[in-house]
Amino acid sequence: MNACLLLCTLLLLIPGGASGQASAPAPQPSAPSPQPPTQDYLVYVVCESADRVLLIRFGPAGPRIESQMRIGLMPTDINGPHGVAVSPDKQYLYVSVGHGRPDGSVWKYKAGTDQVIKYTSLGLFPATTDITPDGNFIYVANANFHGDMVPSSISVVATDQMIEVKRIPTCTMPHGSRINHAGTKHYSACMMDDMLVEIDTKKFAVDRYFMLAPGKEMGMTGAPGAHSMADHKPSCTPTWAQPSNDGSTIYVACNQSNKIVAVNTDTWTLARRFPAANGVYNLAMTHDGRLIATNKRSQSVSIFDPVSGKELARIPTKRKVVHGAVVTPDDRYAFISVEGIGDEPGTVEVIDLASMRTVATIDTPPQAAGIDFWKTEASKQ
Repeated sequence: MNACLLLCTLLLLIPGGASGQASAPAPQPSAPSPQPPTQDYLVYVVCESADRVLLIRFGPAGPRIESQMRIGLMPTDINGPHGVAVSPDKQYLYVSVGHGRPDGSVWKYKAGTDQVIKYTSLGLFPATTDITPDGNFIYVANANFHGDMVPSSISVVATDQMIEVKRIPTCTMPHGSRINHAGTKHYSACMMDDMLVEIDTKKFAVDRYFMLAPGKEMGMTGAPGAHSMADHKPSCTPTWAQPSNDGSTIYVACNQSNKIVAVNTDTWTLARRFPAANGVYNLAMTHDGRLIATNKRSQSVSIFDPVSGKELARIPTKRKVVHGAVVTPDDRYAFISVEGIGDEPGTVEVIDLASMRTVATIDTPPQAAGIDFWKTEASKQ
């Protein structure tokens, strides 16, 4: 079975929080009716168990699959594309592929085409991928979903030559690779160690880490040391680390306890902890400061005011196993990837952020996962 499918099964089976309950649904907002788009929005999404990279176009004519291509070297096995990142200049596309012989890889494409420029091998199951604001480096979390429960790493790849310049040891099952807007710090969450890890992008080294377990919150300097999983049972199971727009706060999704933890980067202390929906998984942030959260087990997407912790809306999705989120540069829409279950199609769902309602849904090949925004264009009606 696909290793990530095993992980998804595990996350779906986790009960709803320490008390067995997730937060109650937020009331649906009373907002103006959604207005149709006036231009086309293009996003990339990868479909993990179908080995496909899709370009989705959404505009006045509705959503459609603009193009799709197969990815990977193994023709008879699942390659497992998981993460995707578009370069800041919109010229290139980077896709992490989880499976290989023996390790995974990351691929560089010319955006808007199926032209492979180069690929390079990484660690065990490369997953979430992000790119520095200058476009010079990508950071890929080697999540090691199908290996032993031992500390893994973050790979740093120079994008010009596609060479792995550093593999930085962090902790067990890193996921949710994100870089702050200044490009100075990289953040990831360690699912089996209940840790948030900060990397200094100038040093290519771990700067600090933060323990996330309730009642045990503590910021530490330096890199976390190796330790035995037998002595630790995760109570948070963090799956994503999302910097705020100004970098002053890191929001961490605790998938097991159904909470979002906010960490102050100045003091490296707990800022707040607030309830989320069942199975909160991936996070994204609008330019006006709202926090988007996908809820893997509750078939929904939440929109938060992260300063107060108030859930502004909870929007149901067409299918189960909600995965990724990306916000358009104009804050007009959030695009959501939904994996589906078994042989079901995946979906990409479009949420209007003014009305906080779903305005479009399109089926994809199975297990839609990583998603990133490419560009806008004049409408092709």
